[in-house]
Amino acid sequence: MKKLIVILLALLFCSAALAEETGMKYDFSAFTNVTLKGIDISTLNEDELSALYQAARYCQAMTEADIDTMRQIVSEDMKFVHMSGMTQTREEYFADVADGSLTYYAIGMENPVVEVDGDMAMVTYTSALTANAYGAQGTFRMKGTHYYQRIDGEWIAVNRPE
Repeated sequence: MKKLIVILLALLFCSAALAEETGMKYDFSAFTNVTLKGIDISTLNEDELSALYQAARYCQAMTEADIDTMRQIVSEDMKFVHMSGMTQTREEYFADVADGSLTYYAIGMENPVVEVDGDMAMVTYTSALTANAYGAQGTFRMKGTHYYQRIDGEWIAVNRPE
C-alpha cells in the first residue's frame, strides 16, 4: 500500500512539473460554469492563451457573482452596454450582479477568436448566457468583442479603443 501511495505521489509530482515545464498553466477545466466550444486551444500562442483564459476567468466570476475577482479584471472606467442598449458604469453593473438583478448560471464561449497586438487583445466569440436578467430568464445568444490591455503582466478588460 505504501508503495502505491509513493508511486501515485511521484506521478502527481511529475505531472505537475511537466505541466509547468511545458507551459500548461491555464486550466480551463477549473471553470465549472464556463464552456469553450469551437476552438483548439493548443493552437494558441502564450499571449492568445492568457487573454482567452482571462476572458473565461471573468465569465466564471460572473456566474459566481464574485465581485472582487470581477474588479481585478475590469478597468475602473469600463462601460457595459446591454442587449437592450442600456449602458452602465462598472460599479452600477457590479451592483446588479451582486444584488441578483443579473444572475448568470452558465456561459458558453462559442468559436472564440483571439487577436493580440502588443499589449492589446481582442477576444471575439458568441456568448450563450443562461441567465436571469432583470426577470427575463433563458439562454441569450449574442456575438461580441471584448478588449483587454496588458497592465503589469495581467490582461485587464477595457473599453473599445478609439
